[in-house]
Amino acid sequence: MSTEITVRGSFAAFERPERGTVHATIEYEGPAMEPVYERVARDLDAVKASIALLDGGENGAVTWWSADQLRTWSNRPWNKDGKQLPLVHHASVRLDVKFRDFSALSRWVGEHLANTEGFRIAHVEWALTAKRRDALEKEVRTRAARDAVTRAQAYADALGLGQVRPVGIADAGMLDTRPQSGPPAAYLRAAAVGGASDVELEPEHIEVSAEVDARFVVGTASSDPA
Repeated sequence: MSTEITVRGSFAAFERPERGTVHATIEYEGPAMEPVYERVARDLDAVKASIALLDGGENGAVTWWSADQLRTWSNRPWNKDGKQLPLVHHASVRLDVKFRDFSALSRWVGEHLANTEGFRIAHVEWALTAKRRDALEKEVRTRAARDAVTRAQAYADALGLGQVRPVGIADAGMLDTRPQSGPPAAYLRAAAVGGASDVELEPEHIEVSAEVDARFVVGTASSDPA
């Protein structure tokens, strides 16, 4: 008689990020719109100029950047006594700057936090390049499948059943007909680091993980009677 063994294999790899994208804003507010708008526009020009110095093609510290349209709005706040105060005018623009050189990223952020009054960091997004991410996902799936074989064979060896043979493999949860919650079969997790008071930007390693479910049989199934 054959015996069926179903296991879940897993594997995780940790890689140092290859890219860091700074998500930042330049924002001011004041009692009149024109000077607020001009301050944001002036700071934006200075930030763009600093990016241009780092954007040197294939060998540059910056690989890509973008700036949204400059936004303006106004609101009339209330004080603690419930009295409505005069209009406050706002102007803001968002920037995204992707770096391959993390030392340059840290220096650029530190210089603007110190010298550009309206500059604020929302967060830094750490990532792998698409080419490396795809290769690593393939590797962890392969290693997860091998882990499933090892687990199944360990059960078979413990019972003295012999060599296992695979009959099914799928992403985690897909061999079960019942819906199953949990993480996807392969995913990326990156730490987001940043803040107005944080100049030392040290990237955390990125985790790439895979889980697979596999079904094996061991032994020989009996044939149907004639």
